[in-house]
Amino acid sequence: MGYMKHVHFLLKTALLSSLITLSLASGVAAQTATSPATLGGEDKTVATVNGYEIKTSEVRMAFDDVIGQLPNMPAKLRFPFVVEFLIERHLLAQVAAQEGIANSDDYKRRLAAYQAKALRDSYLTEKIAPTVTEAEIKVAYEKEAAKVQQTERIRARHILVATEKEANDIEAKLKAGGKFEDLAKQYSLDGSKDYGGDLGYFTAPEMVPEFSKAAFALKAGEVSAPIKTDYGWHVIRLDDRKMGSAQPYDQVKEAIRNVLVRDKVQAKLASLQGTAKVEILDPDLKKAQAEAKAQHDAAPKPQDNGAAAAVLGQTEDAGKGDLSLPDANTDPKKQ
Repeated sequence: MGYMKHVHFLLKTALLSSLITLSLASGVAAQTATSPATLGGEDKTVATVNGYEIKTSEVRMAFDDVIGQLPNMPAKLRFPFVVEFLIERHLLAQVAAQEGIANSDDYKRRLAAYQAKALRDSYLTEKIAPTVTEAEIKVAYEKEAAKVQQTERIRARHILVATEKEANDIEAKLKAGGKFEDLAKQYSLDGSKDYGGDLGYFTAPEMVPEFSKAAFALKAGEVSAPIKTDYGWHVIRLDDRKMGSAQPYDQVKEAIRNVLVRDKVQAKLASLQGTAKVEILDPDLKKAQAEAKAQHDAAPKPQDNGAAAAVLGQTEDAGKGDLSLPDANTDPKKQ
């Protein structure tokens, strides 16, 4: 993440994303046959722990928090895993109650914090999420679908190094027959090195201008001369290019719904922050916030293309490197 622009913007966006009850990833997961969303509207009991009934409503509430920590878990294992997690939680909670933990100061502090979280989550669920209508989702889809069909995307790999000399050395190794993927894994400073330098498909505005200019000028299979950006020196190989293609509406409408909910949360927070009295008392925190704000204000503002990314189906196809300009649809689990 050290190379990412707009650090303050990204952190704020990641925090805001956690306020939304369904992330893009879990919104897709909720459609699978193994998610609690398929259990219907009835709040039925799925397990008991010493007489305590674990109901589907409790499973739903725990689902996103638990699976968010294990994004690569196979879909068919998710529901039983969450139920097992709740069984263990209640076993420990029951013994804690028996031993008087409910009277401790630590428990009372946690309870106050969890109460605030519960109120926030219920407010989002009951007051904000229902205001996003099917008509709004369709309008956003049609608008972005029309755009992406005219937008070129490319798939490229790159090797990022610190100096021009290192970049020239990489170029020489490639000309001598070195395999691009192997050299990326060995030398690249970017997070994409684990994928052989693969950045996935991206549009020109998603990357810093110098990088996009060089990458989009290449032909498929062609390797660039070393180019410099704020991140360092790059050698780029173009793997493929294609025009944008919108995903079917039914496959992306939940992702678009989440983007629209997020936008309404942002608007509500802006309204509240305009009238609320918030004081930062810690001097070190004040200094850190001032520095972050200065950096954010000085940087070009990224284009928020969350709905466009959803329509393109980029929740799974986003670039793996650190060069992409952050957008509010970024999945922090992939960073």
